[in-house]
Amino acid sequence: MDTPFKFLPHIFEDFPETSEPVWILGKEYNALTEKDEILSDVTSRLWFTYRKNFPPIGGTGPTSDTGWGCMLRCGQMILGEALMCRHLGRDWRWAREQKQREEYISILNAFIDKKDSYYSIHQIAQMGVGEGKPIGQWYGPNTVAQVLKKLAVFDTWSRLVVHVAMDNTVIIEEIKRLCMPWLDLAGEAAGEGEVNGCLEGACALAEEETALWRPLVLLIPLRLGLSDINEAYIETLKQCFMLPQSLGVIGGKPNSAHYFIGYVGILYSSHFILLIYLFFNSFPNHPHTTQPAVEPCEDGQVPDDTYHCQHPPCRMHICELDPSIAAGFFCKTEDDFDDWCMRIRRLSCKKGGLPMFELVDSQPVHMVSVDTFNLTPDFSDSDRLERFFDSEDEEFEILSL
Repeated sequence: MDTPFKFLPHIFEDFPETSEPVWILGKEYNALTEKDEILSDVTSRLWFTYRKNFPPIGGTGPTSDTGWGCMLRCGQMILGEALMCRHLGRDWRWAREQKQREEYISILNAFIDKKDSYYSIHQIAQMGVGEGKPIGQWYGPNTVAQVLKKLAVFDTWSRLVVHVAMDNTVIIEEIKRLCMPWLDLAGEAAGEGEVNGCLEGACALAEEETALWRPLVLLIPLRLGLSDINEAYIETLKQCFMLPQSLGVIGGKPNSAHYFIGYVGILYSSHFILLIYLFFNSFPNHPHTTQPAVEPCEDGQVPDDTYHCQHPPCRMHICELDPSIAAGFFCKTEDDFDDWCMRIRRLSCKKGGLPMFELVDSQPVHMVSVDTFNLTPDFSDSDRLERFFDSEDEEFEILSL
């Protein structure tokens, strides 16, 4: 077990002294007795901020993302959390100046600000051009989710399936086909019999493609109100941070994007006026800190102090949350996904909150399918279909009571 990072007591003075539970990405803490543990957990999350003096994006573009890259950095953080869970486990903890595992260094290198890193600001900004976002333009949570989905295809080490659930609907059958692609080929070969003890179609796949489950990153873009968050969603949003599969929530508006990793809540009245605070990885006030770009050392190590926020978690009142968000979840195994589905269904049966999205077994008849447009599943057609659902970041379906 890694040694937890120690903090001076006075640094934590802004955190509320409350007996209410604190939830951080599926982990429950006691604010009165587990302050060190809370801070160690928060500090261990990857922290991506504005950077400056990196190689020009596209060769001649910006050398800093100050003023426009905040949602792109939030996207990096939520995906970074997924990679940490994938390769290190949720209980892994960071400590300054300790020798880091090779998997951790590989994760950091995937986000270094240069063109050949899988999830660099360069890759995200250039891939966003295909989503109708010129380099240097602010992204909404839906756009950054779509871009991360496309970039993950090239990350053969992590082999993630990044699925963006559109139209406020998560379709179980669709996700299982994405995470277990061998099922389709096995089904097609069923009529042809078995060859040497295995289905011919399944055997045609490479060994790594026949793994029982490719780890899933599920991103669900939502709009929980018009200009302000609808109070009917607050309880459900809180519950999301309690799920063990939680990757947190990204949200915000131009020049004010945040990555939320948990909450602590105190009920003050029966009028549903809640003092709910959501943590995001930043210095006090907002996450728009500009730091110099980092260059890996000759031995491959990455100076990582600036990739971890070593300050107390900032807090935001729930009323200040912009209603345009994307919730993230990570399911490393099929059992994890089945457990997530069970928990979501239980939440939908609870009173006191409005479901933020719908969970269904198969595609509803009212939803548009690829066949409707006679599209084939190559990259260009995928782009066209995604843009059909995502003409503008601010145009989400509004759920109402």
